[in-house]
Amino acid sequence: MKFSVIITLKKDVLDPQGKVVQNTLVNMGMSNLKSIRQGKHFEIEVDENDQSTAERKVDMMCKKLLVNLIIEDYKIYKI
Repeated sequence: MKFSVIITLKKDVLDPQGKVVQNTLVNMGMSNLKSIRQGKHFEIEVDENDQSTAERKVDMMCKKLLVNLIIEDYKIYKI
């Protein structure tokens, strides 16, 4: 079973990397750009037949290693 995990900085956390990308794109002529925030994307495949159990395992992976819960939010999607 495959899952996609999208990790983003919380809204109140500054994103200097996103700001650099935004400024670079504006300098390249994309002046209508409003904002960009960077994040992480993981595709995770688990050997599990039960979707609920698989989601719990992926959620545990996020909480234990993949996500810094102090400054990041995450969403899990089945793919």
